[in-house]
Amino acid sequence: MRFNTEGLFIKVSGVTTEEDALFSIGLGASAIGFDFGPTPRRISPTGAHDIIRRLPQGALSVGVFVNDLPQRIVEVTNTLGLSAAQIDGPISAASLQWVSERVNTVIRGLASGDAVREQRAIDGVDYFLVPEDDDIDVLIDSLEVFADLSIPTPLIASGGLNSSNVVDIVQNYPVWGVDVRSGVEIEPGLKDPALLGEFIDNARWANANAYVSRQREEWRNF
Repeated sequence: MRFNTEGLFIKVSGVTTEEDALFSIGLGASAIGFDFGPTPRRISPTGAHDIIRRLPQGALSVGVFVNDLPQRIVEVTNTLGLSAAQIDGPISAASLQWVSERVNTVIRGLASGDAVREQRAIDGVDYFLVPEDDDIDVLIDSLEVFADLSIPTPLIASGGLNSSNVVDIVQNYPVWGVDVRSGVEIEPGLKDPALLGEFIDNARWANANAYVSRQREEWRNF
């Protein structure tokens, strides 16, 4: 199930504190991402729960899982009441479908544009996110591939985004949303308020002054 959102979707990932979560939403972010995988920004389900219960109504929460068992993805997502599960790393089509039948929304993290080409027809995926790693060069290569393909699945641009390059990405590529992590941090897991505010403002400005359309009919909610 796709989100019922207006405008550009903005996700702030790798959040570890209530302050950063509430500040992000207050500035206009659409969603907060929690890393449950082995990353420097890892948070426990209990820690995420304490933050989620303080989020205002309408704020979206996304659990990011890396090379995790399908059963655990479903259990954590539904126990915490997460809005979506983001699945990074290898997973079989059958397991991905199994998860999608048991959670509200699935975001499939992909490593590159080639992966988008290979997996564009997979059932059960509501959104693609590229790339998994914080690498702006891989992101641009992936977006070039995406722009050349007819893909009905909305794309979230991630990987190496910051307040400067997000303008170019949003203005020039038909992405449905953006996802920022290290580009607005003081250190892993701790956001810089000034960088965060600048990123969200620039992303929204770029969306309002884009050179491409994001009103594709096949992206609409269903």
